[in-house]
Amino acid sequence: MRIGCAVAVLAWASAAGAFGLDDVARQAEQIARQPYQDRQTHVPPWMLEGSMTYDQWRDIRFRPAQALWRKEKLPFEVQLFHPGLYFDRTVKVNVVDASGAHLLPFSPELFDYGKNDFASRIPRDIGYAGVRIHYPIRGPEYYDELAVFLGASYFRALGRDNVYGLSARGLAIDTVEPGGEEFPRFIEFWLVRPEPGATHLVLYALLDSPSASGAYRFDLTPGIATTVDVEVRLFPRRTVRKLGLAPLTSMFFFGENTTRAFDDFRPEVHDSDGLLLHFDTGEWLWRPLDNPTRVNVASFRMHDPRGFGLVQRDRAFASYQDIETRAELRPSAWVAPRGDWGDGHVELVEIPTANEKLDNIVAFWTPADPPEPGESLAYAYTLTWYGDDPSRPPGARTIATRRDRGTVDTPRDGYRYVIDFEGVALNALAATAPPRAVVSAGNDARLYDQHLYKNPVTGGWRLSFQIKPRNDQPVELRAYLERQGDVLTETWSSVWLP
Repeated sequence: MRIGCAVAVLAWASAAGAFGLDDVARQAEQIARQPYQDRQTHVPPWMLEGSMTYDQWRDIRFRPAQALWRKEKLPFEVQLFHPGLYFDRTVKVNVVDASGAHLLPFSPELFDYGKNDFASRIPRDIGYAGVRIHYPIRGPEYYDELAVFLGASYFRALGRDNVYGLSARGLAIDTVEPGGEEFPRFIEFWLVRPEPGATHLVLYALLDSPSASGAYRFDLTPGIATTVDVEVRLFPRRTVRKLGLAPLTSMFFFGENTTRAFDDFRPEVHDSDGLLLHFDTGEWLWRPLDNPTRVNVASFRMHDPRGFGLVQRDRAFASYQDIETRAELRPSAWVAPRGDWGDGHVELVEIPTANEKLDNIVAFWTPADPPEPGESLAYAYTLTWYGDDPSRPPGARTIATRRDRGTVDTPRDGYRYVIDFEGVALNALAATAPPRAVVSAGNDARLYDQHLYKNPVTGGWRLSFQIKPRNDQPVELRAYLERQGDVLTETWSSVWLP
């Protein structure tokens, strides 16, 4: 059976030109006016974790010859994920073409079940777990995996030279709140058939949860840096305590700034090593990530943010030494708001983890004035997945953050920080004409033994200082380099926690 032969046309969408975000938004607004109900098909228990093993689910593979648009030789192809294991609900998948929106019915014939013998038991109307988008990003001969929409409202994409790492989400609700986090779900997708020669693909999605529903438009443009232009219409059912827009989710197990009490041959293990912020004032701020001993939540107030993202800045294989995961190739993800987002804050959540299997880092925008039930919120942003970008920030940047208990002369309960800055203009400064380090420590912590010197190996500049916290209170730390009133670097920001 070919996917393209589906003929179930939705009555309310008569033509591709007439279908758009407004159509999805009407559905989202309509269901938001009703009490929440789970609209997704549930997967039978025998197909889930505990009954189906990971190896069994992994042995189910979509047949590439059945990929959507392959026979038409269009620029993009789409494969579908089989439900089961961790994916206990399915999504509806539609294709929008010149004749309207067509539902893609589920069929076991689209999959190779490998050594599994349960294909005949799969319900014929079960649906799919998600979609996988392919594009010949590295050359015309092979359709590389470009983006995946799979699980709740999670999705991720790749720049040309990346391997998968961090993820994005459609929406975050009540992250690390006492009552527990709510995970909204994409419950239906619409894939717009690309024209021959198209360089981008449009995908619509309907989101629902007990607290809100939403309509999404994703416009994917592959490249060395792959961009996803996102438009959203959000309709709350109830007042949300913490609304997280454009959320990013990543993993940080340990890095050069982590105090370790375990053995691991790898110097660092993380998908992202810092949060980068660009304020409307023009300031750039870098916050190194860490694996804390307890949940740590940091808030960065902004008006009309220019951008924020979780960044994998260290691109040296020697920093990871992991041939399997290739962490140095993991993408960074940058959120650039379009339009005025007003007042609010970027929130960074760091959750303790004992291994690298689960994402423990979350970053998102929280508006100061979120919509109430009966209201709506429309916003847009561009999400860029990339390897490195010297324009973020355009000046010098933090290359490494390290810390220890200081020298033998360090007072009891003192701590030392060592920060490396590098940049073309900064490195060009001679050791005889040094910049000036501006360092601050909050909560009345004692700041002492500050030094700034040229690194003769890298050509950059190394800042070191020591602090003594007062009464084991958290200490907010900031530092940057300047010369004759000109700021030369981003602002380094960290927090010492007892």
